[in-house]
Amino acid sequence: QVQLVESGGGLVQAGGSLRLSCAASGRTFSTYCMAWFRQAPGKEREFVAAMWWSGDSTYYADSVKGRFTISRDNAKNTVYLQMNSLKPEDTAVYYCAAKLLGGSKYDIDMYNYWGQGTQVTVSS
Repeated sequence: QVQLVESGGGLVQAGGSLRLSCAASGRTFSTYCMAWFRQAPGKEREFVAAMWWSGDSTYYADSVKGRFTISRDNAKNTVYLQMNSLKPEDTAVYYCAAKLLGGSKYDIDMYNYWGQGTQVTVSS
């Protein structure tokens, strides 16, 4: 059974940093695309960042480019989202997701597995 467990959320002041972690278990993820999405109150869930487990290319939403970095640790089966220069508009529940080959990495409906989410709150 696939499990994605996020951690690392919290309350931070604008301009601060947080690192989110997503521990993956239950299968071999070498052919999966791993992504972070977020959902702010009253808004739809949106793409934040993604990378293939077996590659080095990374993909970002324009709103976080240059501030957020997605990375992975193969030995720990963990994906990270380093978030710097945080803004109040980054406040949301952040979700880790995984999908197989096929379909757009930006499309929420293409993702098969989801974590429970972790709250990030950025105060002004």
